[in-house]
Amino acid sequence: MRRTVVALLFLICTSPANAEGEWPPRKSFGAGAGGPLGASVQLASADYGTGSRRGGRTAKSRAHPNLLAGLRPSSGPWSWKVTKTAWAPVDEAGFEEFIRQIGESDCSNVHDCLTSPVANPRFHARRPANMAFFADCADLPFALRAYWAWQNGLPFSFPVQIGNHPRTVGHDSRLQGNQTIRRHDIVGPGPDIRLALPALNTSVNTEQFRMPPAYAGKVLNDHYPIRVTRESIKAGTVVFDPDGHIAVVYKVSEDGRIHYIDAHPDNSLTRGIFGRDFARADPPMGAGFKRWRPQTLVGAKPGPDGSLIGGRIILTPDTQLPDWSDEQFFGNQTPRKANWRTGEFAIDGQTVDYHDYIRLRLAFPGFKYDPLDETRVLMRQLCRELGYRVDAVDRAVKAGFPRKPQPDRLPRNIYATSGDWEIYSTPSRDARIKTTFEELRDELARYLELEKAGSRLLNYTGTDLRKDLIAAHEEEAAACSITYTRSDGTPKKLGYEEVKRRLFAMSFDPYHCVERRWGASDPAELATCADDKHKTAWYVAEARLRNQVVRTYGEPMGWGLAELQNDKLDIGIKEPPDVDAMRTLQGLRTASTPTDNPATRSRETRRR
Repeated sequence: MRRTVVALLFLICTSPANAEGEWPPRKSFGAGAGGPLGASVQLASADYGTGSRRGGRTAKSRAHPNLLAGLRPSSGPWSWKVTKTAWAPVDEAGFEEFIRQIGESDCSNVHDCLTSPVANPRFHARRPANMAFFADCADLPFALRAYWAWQNGLPFSFPVQIGNHPRTVGHDSRLQGNQTIRRHDIVGPGPDIRLALPALNTSVNTEQFRMPPAYAGKVLNDHYPIRVTRESIKAGTVVFDPDGHIAVVYKVSEDGRIHYIDAHPDNSLTRGIFGRDFARADPPMGAGFKRWRPQTLVGAKPGPDGSLIGGRIILTPDTQLPDWSDEQFFGNQTPRKANWRTGEFAIDGQTVDYHDYIRLRLAFPGFKYDPLDETRVLMRQLCRELGYRVDAVDRAVKAGFPRKPQPDRLPRNIYATSGDWEIYSTPSRDARIKTTFEELRDELARYLELEKAGSRLLNYTGTDLRKDLIAAHEEEAAACSITYTRSDGTPKKLGYEEVKRRLFAMSFDPYHCVERRWGASDPAELATCADDKHKTAWYVAEARLRNQVVRTYGEPMGWGLAELQNDKLDIGIKEPPDVDAMRTLQGLRTASTPTDNPATRSRETRRR
C-alpha cells in the first residue's frame, strides 16, 4: 500500500441558524449524528477536489460564504470589542498562564475547561448564557487563542483559505506543504463571539499547520518554527505531529519534559508528554514546535467607549522574529547537511538524536536520564491514555452505536473523516496507544544500550539495570488497571498486562459491542456481546487495520466487507508488531529499527 503523508481533517459545522438559546451553533454531522436535525451543513474551508492524495487535488480550499457571514460586525452585548492594537508582553504572559492553568487542572472537555473556576479562574463566569465551547485537535490552538483575544480586547486574524505551497528544492517532489491564500481580520466593531468561535472552528484544520519552515507564501501564515529553548517552547507553543495531530504545550518541567493538552472530535481534552510518537518529517510538512506570529492592528480609528474601529492586521515577517529557527528540521551543526534526514543534533559536543536534543536542551543544566524514573513516567502516561480510551468507548456505547446496524462500507479514511465515525470511533487514539507501547519497548532497550556503553547521558548508580528495570516495569504494571462496563451493565476490570495482550484485538469500530472494543476473546466475557454474525465478520476482517500502528491519513479506504476479507488486497498489516517491552528486558529481543519493524517501516515510508 502506497502511503503518502497528508492529513486531511475535514471540519463541518452547523450554520448560525441554530436553535435559539444554544450557543455556539454545534458542529453538525448530518442526520442521525446527534446534532440538531435540519441544521444546514456548511463546507469546511478545506474543500478538496477529486482524490485526496497529495498532488491529486484540484482545489485546495475556499472560504465558504456561511463562514464569513458569522463574522459580520455586531453591536450586541457579546460583540468582540477591540481596544488594543497588538499583543503586549502582559497579554502574552496572561495567555501562557491561562494555558498552564487549563493543563494543570482536571477539566476533561473544552467546555468544562473554559467554564471551570479552577481551570479558567479569570474569565470562567464571563460568557453568554447557554454558550457551549467546542474544539477538536486542530481547532484547539486557534480556539484558545481567539478566546483569550476576545476576553482581552485584542485584534485577531486567522486563515480562511489555503493552497499548495510552491515546490521546495531539494525535498520530495510529492511533499510541498501548504500556504495561506486568504485571511480574515477581526477588527472593531467585531463579530458576536457566539458566531465567531464556530466560524473559526469551521475554518481551521491541520492543513493550516502543514507549512514549511522556508515559507514562501505571499500571505503570511499564523505560526513559525522556533529555536529549541525554554524561552520559546513554553505554555501556548503548538506542536504538530506529521501524522496529523495538534497539541498545545502547557508547561516544561525542570527535567525537560514537555507537557501538552490536546482535544478530540468528541470535545474531550486530554493531557500527554511529548515523546517519540511525535516524529520528524520532511521539512515541507512543517512538523514540530511553532509559536504564534505576532499580529498588529494598523489604521484603526478611535471609537466610542475606548474601542478601536476598522484598520487591518499585519503579521510580523520571519526576519523580525528573534527566535525563528529551522534547527528542528536540519539540526544545529554547521555546515548543514543537504539531506534533512542526516541533520546532526549535538549537546556539549556530543551527537544525540532529535528527541534527546529537544529534551536535553530544555532540561536544567546537569540533567541526565534516570532510566527507572523515565520508565515509570512513560508507563503512567500509558495508563492515563487507557483511561481516556475508557471514556471514549463509553461515549459511543451511551450514544447507542453498538445497537445500530453496521454500515456497508468504512469511511473513505478511518482516521480523517466527519460525522459519527469521527466522534465515536478510536483508530487514531488506538494508534497512539500502540505507538506509546512501541516507544516504551524501544526506550528500555536504549537505556540498556546506553548503560552498556557507559553513556554520560545516563544517571544510574545501581549494579543491575536490567533487573531494576524489570522490577520498575512490574510495579507500574501492577498499579495500572482500567474498568469498562460490559453490555449487560456489569464491570470488567483489565490489568495492564491483559490490555497489552489484547492491544491489537481492541476494535476501533463504534458499531461493535463494548466487549469487542476491549478485545475480548474469552467466551464468558463475550457472552454479553450482542454482535451478530455480520458484525463479527466485520470485526475479524478489520484485523489488518488494527495491526497498523501508523495513522495513514489521506489513504483511500472506504472498503466493504468483501474487500476487507480479500487477502490479496494491500490493506493494513497482516501480523501485529511485537511491542512487548518485557520481552526486551528479558533479553528475548532487541529494539526494532525502521527496517525490521513493519509498523515503524510503514511510518518511515510514508514520510518519503
